[in-house]
Amino acid sequence: MAAGPAAPRVLNVNVGVLGHIDSGKTALARALSTTGSTAAFDRAPQSRARGITLDLGFSCLRTALPPQLGLGPGELQFTLVDCPGHASLIRTIIGGAQIIDLMMLVIDVTKGMQTQSAECLVIGQIACQKMVVVLNKIDLLPEGKRQSAIEKMTKKMQKTLENTKFCGCPIVAVAAKPGGPEAPESENPLGVSELIEVLKSQAYLPSRDPSGHFLMAVDHCFSIKGQGTVMTGTILSGSISLGDNVEIPALKVIKKVKSMQMFHTPVTYAMQGDRVGICVTQFDPKLLERGLICTPESLHTIHAAIISLKKIQYFRGALQTKAKFHITVGHETVMGRVMFFSPAPADFNEEMKENVFDFEKDYLYQEEYLSKDSNSENKENDQAGEVQLPKQQWALLEFEKPVTCPKLCLVIGSKLDTDIHANTCRLAFHGVLLQGMEDKNYMETFLPKLKVYKLKHKEGQVERVMDDYSVIGRSLFKKETNIQIFVGLKVKLSTGEDGIIDGGFGQSGKFKIRIPGFLMASLPTQQSLKKAAGKGG
Repeated sequence: MAAGPAAPRVLNVNVGVLGHIDSGKTALARALSTTGSTAAFDRAPQSRARGITLDLGFSCLRTALPPQLGLGPGELQFTLVDCPGHASLIRTIIGGAQIIDLMMLVIDVTKGMQTQSAECLVIGQIACQKMVVVLNKIDLLPEGKRQSAIEKMTKKMQKTLENTKFCGCPIVAVAAKPGGPEAPESENPLGVSELIEVLKSQAYLPSRDPSGHFLMAVDHCFSIKGQGTVMTGTILSGSISLGDNVEIPALKVIKKVKSMQMFHTPVTYAMQGDRVGICVTQFDPKLLERGLICTPESLHTIHAAIISLKKIQYFRGALQTKAKFHITVGHETVMGRVMFFSPAPADFNEEMKENVFDFEKDYLYQEEYLSKDSNSENKENDQAGEVQLPKQQWALLEFEKPVTCPKLCLVIGSKLDTDIHANTCRLAFHGVLLQGMEDKNYMETFLPKLKVYKLKHKEGQVERVMDDYSVIGRSLFKKETNIQIFVGLKVKLSTGEDGIIDGGFGQSGKFKIRIPGFLMASLPTQQSLKKAAGKGG
């Protein structure tokens, strides 16, 4: 709820307004809104000068609580998060998508899906549960053909969405600003009241928890003469009250909350999901354009991380180990290098615990993320020749500069240096941060705990048979090799038997192989080849 117990019941739902540049997102947010924030409707001078949205904009729509929520009398507040549509501002879009409960994908009805519409859809699938498609600018369609054109585009969008989590979502046709930006304000929007009813029907009770550490994503910071510095943003977890201390972890600065507002209304309390402005004193707003603030000492700065991840299906090309990506961690984007790894082949089908990383297990190094179209030699084939893929894969991320973020936060890897005019998805993978490494010397202090191995194959020979269950092998190891570290690894004889290295034999690099089954009587000594599958760190 957006206020303390004595206040009227207000349910806040954060609605992202996403889409390709010039699809009319800001005009739609303006047409829907009853109240604008200090960062609404392209108020920044740069946005007005260029005629496009350059940053997140916030406004709100208040309406009666719909009966289906079962909350009785009260107000439903839609906080509208107007995200920029320009390709170069994808970092800002990703940041905005992480704070929304419901998404509006705005499509120019005369153009249909465009490159950034598709990227916004991908981000929505990662970060959001529900979506409404808005076909905007219907006033540009000739009146006689308008309805048939809307129906045609509606069918196209339904086809586009049929293999996504948003299959069957509502599609609403509107004209947020008939006549375009220069048209007089007296021109009434078309279809907006119908859109509001659809939004109300899609509203749900988002998961809100006031317990735990306070964490807020700050998207604007500015000073008010005689008052102090205001940090506006969305609370990601916990709650905040007047007089509480908050930390700006990137700067290691702690400040006391002097006052708070929600859309120009003073409040004394706010919790997870609320959009709030927090006023502090003696802080230069230029030091914090955007970032995180939190309960003091609750967030840590990390230099590397282990994440669980999935490849984004629309990304073309392989995800290669040692490649560099733009890594968005929480609300920061930095360059980072990746190393992919998977379970051992025998454990490909094992169900892993969600959001937990087990340092006791052995893992298999991968030259690239394993997918149906990858070329890795480590993919296992079943008897039918089908490619076997692990249920879970991980990556080690090494950041070029440290980042401050909570555990289990969203991670997105992108290739933002791709030509923005190319018709291609730049978002490569998404995942969850499982383990951060705070120590700058993590390569010496932390990485040795991570047991990632490479599979290596080598051939040797059987020198002689000792008995029905053991043979002596040679030509696999050098004389000086410590054979003890290979004890327990599997070998395969050319005649089909499976064996296990049991230990060294003599001083010349020979070794003993134990055959758990029964040795074939026809096994020739001296000449039989075998292949050893060993581990190399």
